[in-house]
Amino acid sequence: MSAKWRNLIVILADQLDNQHPALEAADTAKDGVLMIETAAEATHVPSHKHRIALCLSAMRHFAEELRSSGWSVDYLELGEGHASLADGLKHAVDRRDPEALWWVQPGEWRVQADLSSMAEQLERPVQQFEDTHFYVSNDEFADWAKGRKQLTMEYFYRQQRARFDILMDGGEPAGGQWNYDQDNRKSFPKSGPGELPAIPSFEPDAITKAVIDAVQERFPDHPGTLDDFSWPVTREQALTALETFVEERLPNYGRYQDAMWQGEPFLFHALIASSLNLKLLNPREAVDAAVDAWRQDPDRFPLSAVEGFVRQIVGWREFIRGVYWLKMPDYAELNHFDHQTELPSWFWTGETDMNCLRQTISDTLENGYAHHIQRLMIIGNFATLAELRPVEVCDWFLAVYVDAFEWVELPNTLGMALHGDGGIVGSKPYVASGAYINRMSNYCGECQFKPSKRTGDDACPFNALYWSFLMKHRDALGRSPRMRMVLKNLDRWDNEELNAIQARAAKIHGALS
Repeated sequence: MSAKWRNLIVILADQLDNQHPALEAADTAKDGVLMIETAAEATHVPSHKHRIALCLSAMRHFAEELRSSGWSVDYLELGEGHASLADGLKHAVDRRDPEALWWVQPGEWRVQADLSSMAEQLERPVQQFEDTHFYVSNDEFADWAKGRKQLTMEYFYRQQRARFDILMDGGEPAGGQWNYDQDNRKSFPKSGPGELPAIPSFEPDAITKAVIDAVQERFPDHPGTLDDFSWPVTREQALTALETFVEERLPNYGRYQDAMWQGEPFLFHALIASSLNLKLLNPREAVDAAVDAWRQDPDRFPLSAVEGFVRQIVGWREFIRGVYWLKMPDYAELNHFDHQTELPSWFWTGETDMNCLRQTISDTLENGYAHHIQRLMIIGNFATLAELRPVEVCDWFLAVYVDAFEWVELPNTLGMALHGDGGIVGSKPYVASGAYINRMSNYCGECQFKPSKRTGDDACPFNALYWSFLMKHRDALGRSPRMRMVLKNLDRWDNEELNAIQARAAKIHGALS
């Protein structure tokens, strides 16, 4: 008979926090930790092998750190036959007979519902701790959102900047501006990005190698390979990744954060989202590191770059989480445009004639990663214009990216990338023609389709899809001041041109369905 625990503390894969609220309130002599690996968490969407390996390796390393700190840890590995988190919880309760169950709020509605349901069946009281990893609690976000007709990220972001005294000079934003977007949307010159700093790579240790073997054996048909797995799986590695980003890539991060270049999936991006979302890193550490670099050497670390980075964490990351918990569970079912086309099979192979999509999806399948403009303005843009079913697109995004957990993936995909929530996250659809892709990348130079053409078999598919989408939704989109100037372009063309655009779009739609 195993020793009885007073409180059983459930720690999930995305809660590997060195300041875990439940652990800080517990007693190593009386309470114990439960961590569960289950195939169900890897297969409810067909998760990328990098994503599975990252989560499992980080969990196993964290469990070892807890044991070294004096914690009693029951760790249930994949091979122990627990079909779900709820099943693993029942097993642990039978073994440890705790008085109560403790956990921090899960990052997914589905997981919270499953654990709460099992706790009721087990007739154990639950204490759910607020997730203190974030700057803004769910209740605070709900208070901010109350009574607002539109949840505008910019207003939320400014309030948090002032509240937490981030990049502020007294009551005013540092440099006199809240927003440096105009400096942060540059494309690369024709010669490309130049010599890029090396991406930090972390050699798998014995724990990670064992995880890689298990993932290869149990999930052989999942996307990706693990031949070059090198993501940070410990807090020490995550801190190294942050330090390397700030020192080597932050100076150019802002200027080129929207740029794309064939064969260069990482460029100047931070690559710390997975560490933040596993909670190996605290967002305050990331923000403070960037702000401190600017204050110490503003010539080397431009304010525009630092503000752009801060905006991603204090603005978008916090805002997206707030929307998720404010609007779930109904949010996941929204389909504003009633798009019903099935996800093309080539989303799982990258085998498409459109070079921008081929490159971006291939990068994704190889690395479990693509940067935010590839996700938003290549994949999300196409998915919206091609009228793909949002739930299938969201499931794909959740499956293929190493940093994807539903609280961050769903509003970013459904709301921002697809406008499937009808404007809760963004005031207009993030859609564009091939001209945008041509301006921000070199993908079009090696594509059989021409970004300068709207019609004809060699015209960029984005063009006809884009203008056809605007025609179809002109009345609704015209209510947004940000769309009126673009919509006026439709008045420049005669009926023959408009009909030709719609015919080309219909042909593309037909090939997808």
